[in-house]
Amino acid sequence: MCGRFVITSAPAALRQLFGYIEQPNFPPRYNVAPTQPIPVVLVENGARHFHLMRWGLLPGWVKDPRGFTLLINARSETVLEKPAFKRAIRRRRGLIPADGYYEWKVEDGRKQPFFIHRADGAPLGFAAVFETWAGPNGEELDTVAIVTAAAGEDLAALHDRVPVTISQRDFERWLDIKGDEVDAILPLMTTPRRGEFAWHPVSTRVNRVANDDEQLVLPISAKEMAAEAGTAKPKKAVRKVAAADDGQGSLF
Repeated sequence: MCGRFVITSAPAALRQLFGYIEQPNFPPRYNVAPTQPIPVVLVENGARHFHLMRWGLLPGWVKDPRGFTLLINARSETVLEKPAFKRAIRRRRGLIPADGYYEWKVEDGRKQPFFIHRADGAPLGFAAVFETWAGPNGEELDTVAIVTAAAGEDLAALHDRVPVTISQRDFERWLDIKGDEVDAILPLMTTPRRGEFAWHPVSTRVNRVANDDEQLVLPISAKEMAAEAGTAKPKKAVRKVAAADDGQGSLF
């Protein structure tokens, strides 16, 4: 599963890695959340381009988005079959630049967030599918979902799903949408190799979307974790309201 992620690499470094034409300048983001605009790299007219899209895919056949489920992830096992994704996986594939993501694990009755990143510290590209939703009044909205796979043995300790990450050598293959053939990209929708990713616990401040600073990705000690847990325990009623407000119920 992927419900929050991080983009901290310099814009110039990401442009060089992903090879898009545009030269966007954007600040680091430490708590990117669903419904926010996020960068997506795609191929148009034979060249790679940088676009901003809303995180949360809306299929073109949706009449009223207010009554439609927020699709932030697409399962690799069923992406070829599900009505919401089966056209996009063939004709509208993209890459989402990132430097890591968050996952929550229940420990001692509470959700402890972890920051997950490549062990070598390099940026990564999430496999994505996108659609342009057209409204009844002519409005258009570009929307995107991250493809996920079953977690491998190591990452399964945190969650049973992980975002599919595409290596740089496979960018061209994933983005190639000439024709409707998908056989070439099926082997790419797999879990990361064991040891490819590392992780550490972080502050529960990441639970609030409004918090977006570099402190969120820093590891916290067992003592700090215990202190956060102790602070939260006497406020069970308050925490229940906060959980509804921060949107995590719709993410995991």
